Amino acid sequence: MILPVIMAGGSGSRLWPLSRQLFPKQFLSLNGEHSMLQTTVQRLSGISHAPAMVICNEEYRFIAAEHLRLGGFDHSGIILEPVGRNTAPAIALAALQALKNAEQGEDPILLVLAADHLIENNQAFQSSVQNAIPFAQSGQLVTFGIVPTAPETGYGYIKADASEDDAFVVNKFVEKPDLCTAQGYLESGNYYWNSGMFMFKASRYIEELKKHRSDILRACEKSMAATAPDMDFIRVDKTEFEACPDDSIDYAVMENTDSAMVVPMDAGWSDVGSWSALWEVSNKDANQNATKGDVITVDSSNSYIHGENKLIATVGIDNLVIVETKDAVLVAAKDKVQDVKSVVMQLKEANRVEHKLHREVYRPWGKYDSIDFGKRDQVKRITVKPGEKLSIQMHHHRSEHWIVVSGTAKVTIGEKTILVTEDESTYIPLGTIHALENPGKIPLEMIEVQTGSYLGEDDIVRFEDRYGRS
Repeated sequence: MILPVIMAGGSGSRLWPLSRQLFPKQFLSLNGEHSMLQTTVQRLSGISHAPAMVICNEEYRFIAAEHLRLGGFDHSGIILEPVGRNTAPAIALAALQALKNAEQGEDPILLVLAADHLIENNQAFQSSVQNAIPFAQSGQLVTFGIVPTAPETGYGYIKADASEDDAFVVNKFVEKPDLCTAQGYLESGNYYWNSGMFMFKASRYIEELKKHRSDILRACEKSMAATAPDMDFIRVDKTEFEACPDDSIDYAVMENTDSAMVVPMDAGWSDVGSWSALWEVSNKDANQNATKGDVITVDSSNSYIHGENKLIATVGIDNLVIVETKDAVLVAAKDKVQDVKSVVMQLKEANRVEHKLHREVYRPWGKYDSIDFGKRDQVKRITVKPGEKLSIQMHHHRSEHWIVVSGTAKVTIGEKTILVTEDESTYIPLGTIHALENPGKIPLEMIEVQTGSYLGEDDIVRFEDRYGRS
């Protein structure tokens, strides 16, 4: 049985302002209508496999679950990492959980994938996966090497050795090279880009990890000793996992094992590590502009232009990246986009929220959009999904006015519960315990006006919450 393991825990900053700390690129729709996580699961449709297991940061749990639900995908559980400890421990958690779930005598074959890669040719991807299965079944640890198309200096490389039908013995893993070295790798024909995708039996990964990094395995075993199921989620012991060493699967296992094989993959792969990389894999017009959203270009060329809410018009530009969201606009030279992370660092240092959150924020019950701010007031547009309920809560520093735009709100204010329907409103005094619920069959849309001395999201005292946040 093949068990896909999808790692969805990264939080990159190079695709800011679309990617944020709490809404990273695996949840973005960059090259189509579906998010990268959804596309990763869809890519498996031609392969016989069990429902995928997902690993993500605890802060992403509701977004990941919602994306799987919207895509109509079953899953084998969402493992929550309390803190990031790199890929070796993450995969160990998945392997331990897979063996725990397996029927007696069964040893699942893990297909480890990243949730934030683009692959243009699904058929070629599936063919490489099929080629890897016999080697994984025989106990080899397989990695997928991308057939290089250029002397890329931003990727690690794998040097292939002796050939075995559809795979090669791994000679060595190589760090990111300089341009001259990368050109030599390309010309030799013996090197592949390191994709970060793997296939092996769960038990074999555990055996090799025990041999080479027993400290990581011990910490992961302790973390998984008493997992706590929580709706779709599998929670591991936070204290034990925080004590786990931080290391990648490459360093911890693949560079040390004598059972490493590489299966070539030529499938139009990209890790979309920058705006220029996204421009390269996007459809372009006759002037080599890649556009998304409401965009008009005049005498413009070689640019990536992404608009989410407003018309973007360009005149006489070349080699630029322009990205507009509800709360930020990025304009960058396309050959300087690696420095976008410097903008993110400045936002962090200034204690601004734009590096962390979008203006529109998703919650397990729905979402809210902070549409206006003042010194002592804030206006939000709130959407509550049918049947969902916000926590029973109270605020120390603000009162709230709620105006229902569409749908029906079931509102608890102290000891009183009322229904508020379209074009009606209610008031929540400061310090009053209250709750909001959508009892209807359609989404509840409402406007919330907050007033008070402090309007931060941390001014919430939760008394009861169906999503485990109290």
